[in-house]
Amino acid sequence: MKEQKGVGRMWHLYKMGGITPAIASMMGAQNAQQMAFIRSMSKEQRKESILDQPLSELEVVVFDLETTGFYPYNGDEILSVGAVTLKGEELLENRSFYSLVNPKRKVPKHITELTGITNEMAEDAPDLMQVLHDFMEFTGKRMLIAHASSHDKQFLNAALWRTSKINLTHRVLDTMMVAKWLEPKRDGYGLDQLLEDSGIPITQRHHALEDSFMTAKLWLLYLKRILNRNIVTLGDLYAYLSKH
Repeated sequence: MKEQKGVGRMWHLYKMGGITPAIASMMGAQNAQQMAFIRSMSKEQRKESILDQPLSELEVVVFDLETTGFYPYNGDEILSVGAVTLKGEELLENRSFYSLVNPKRKVPKHITELTGITNEMAEDAPDLMQVLHDFMEFTGKRMLIAHASSHDKQFLNAALWRTSKINLTHRVLDTMMVAKWLEPKRDGYGLDQLLEDSGIPITQRHHALEDSFMTAKLWLLYLKRILNRNIVTLGDLYAYLSKH
């Protein structure tokens, strides 16, 4: 009976003031504010097109996630988020983001061995809603770049839907796709191989911030080659990528 009253109260608040007061009633004011911010960021992102912006001036965020596994819809969770900002051909090393995430589950042993993230570290980390809020605030309206981005997009979409009932609306450019276009005859497109062949020092793999920095340096090399082909805007680049 108490549960029915709670649902009724939430429905009444929703009708009176929208989803934020209703959620605030059920999950607390801080989480409701974070959710409202994430939803507003998503809404603002949909309003703007960055396709006409010159690549030489475009601000982007290169990011990476570490996770407990590969299946966000089957119990796997985000463990850490790392990101770094670039403006055109400049890597803004002082504008970076890193946070662990409490996955509310045990970290598999092989993931600890891979990432160095222990159960104790994860238990002391902020929760998913807080980290998503902070990451979205850091990202703003900038385009996202990641290597083999389908994994990261899947986890971000699952996390955003679970916490805020939205999908990711930011454009995400995949450096693997760019590599396949620029170097179609390569044997492989894994990050380690691309970094080695590009002469980029491998610092610490499977650390979200370090992987973001290395991917950012890879993107900068690709950007020079793209600009040398007289590909000026993001829209131009997408047009070329769509043919391959």
